[in-house]
Amino acid sequence: MRLILEYGSLSWDLYREGQINVLDYVQKKAAKFANHMNDSGWEILPQCRKIACICALFKACTGEQAWKSIGDRLEGPYYLGKDDHDCKIRAKKQRTHILKYSFVNRTIKLWNQLPTEVLATFPCKSHTFRKSVKGKGKAVP
Repeated sequence: MRLILEYGSLSWDLYREGQINVLDYVQKKAAKFANHMNDSGWEILPQCRKIACICALFKACTGEQAWKSIGDRLEGPYYLGKDDHDCKIRAKKQRTHILKYSFVNRTIKLWNQLPTEVLATFPCKSHTFRKSVKGKGKAVP
């Protein structure tokens, strides 16, 4: 059950609090069933979703086959602050809620908040990037 929830989280791309709470409830029930206890030690599902979204945007930035069309539309920032990393992406202003809360716009905000250490070796393999994002305990906001 957990693998299905993690795999499908990108395609659902939930942003409403009620929908997220329902998924977290399902995860807690699955953890209780699998481990016969309330505390499973599993990563919480929202954290897994954030990591998966950041890794998908990484694939778009590096031009991987399935993500290339999204990566082609990403633009660099107008300016870089002293605390910003070199891989910052410009967020686009949207008029409708569908686009405002889309996968790309919400993930760009997470991407721009990543610490510089995570993106220090930016041209790398996707599994290496995932490990560096997971490895930095508070890397994902």
